[in-house]
Amino acid sequence: MDIETAREYCLNKKGATECLPFDDTSLVIKIMNKMFALIDLESANKIFVKCDPEYALELRERYSAIEGAYHFNKKYWNQIFLDGDVDDKLIKQLIDHSIEEVLKKFTKKMRAEYDALP
Repeated sequence: MDIETAREYCLNKKGATECLPFDDTSLVIKIMNKMFALIDLESANKIFVKCDPEYALELRERYSAIEGAYHFNKKYWNQIFLDGDVDDKLIKQLIDHSIEEVLKKFTKKMRAEYDALP
């Protein structure tokens, strides 16, 4: 998967928006102001996604292209090298998993607002 495909997949999710809050090379993708992915535009081969802590460790043990995310809380965030041993299907599943991890932390009010989005 290339970064443009990863970006398009993320932005096609309900309520997804993108911004560059940190610098010109770290594209942050959010749902209702909560980050679920970051795409490294400089290296053009990495995406950072949120992950259940136990599942994050499992993935790191199984795939050489998945590591604890640099500059993030490694307990909850993985970085995936898009040109590594992770296929496109799994990358999409991990993006979806990241969104679910973010949605779990929503308040009832936020979840209702999210559910009401088209």
